[in-house]
Amino acid sequence: MNKDIRLSPHFTLGELCKTSYHTLDGNIPSHVAIENLKRLCIWLELLRDQYNERYGDGVGDIPIIINSGYRSEEVNRKCGGAKGSNHLTGCAVDIHCYGPEQMIRLAGILLDMADGTKRDFDELILEKRGTTYWIHFAVRPKDNRRKILFDIQ
Repeated sequence: MNKDIRLSPHFTLGELCKTSYHTLDGNIPSHVAIENLKRLCIWLELLRDQYNERYGDGVGDIPIIINSGYRSEEVNRKCGGAKGSNHLTGCAVDIHCYGPEQMIRLAGILLDMADGTKRDFDELILEKRGTTYWIHFAVRPKDNRRKILFDIQ
């Protein structure tokens, strides 16, 4: 797998497939999963643009950092991912947040984008474990549920 392949101007295949779990399958996505990741990157690019327009300092762009994107069955099992997770098909990413304020701002932008573009998402889950914050965001090719949850522990 060529990890340098650009899925969009600011996101690479390697970035959306990175994992700290060493697996025999190498966490390599199918062509269908790559197309799903590209669809997600459309949202991520818009999110990045909107966040920087609203909250950037005008000096340099603030990146959107992905903790987890595509997961093979083996990676998903090792990290304790949900059975049937959208990560398995390349339809989900976990977006790193520096704290609750950034999490709320990013989530608001994603909701505004969905309303403004009349395109739906499948899941928007605001998550916290200890002092770590992230947004799980998923977009399926069809049958999106617009499921919004808080998973704060």
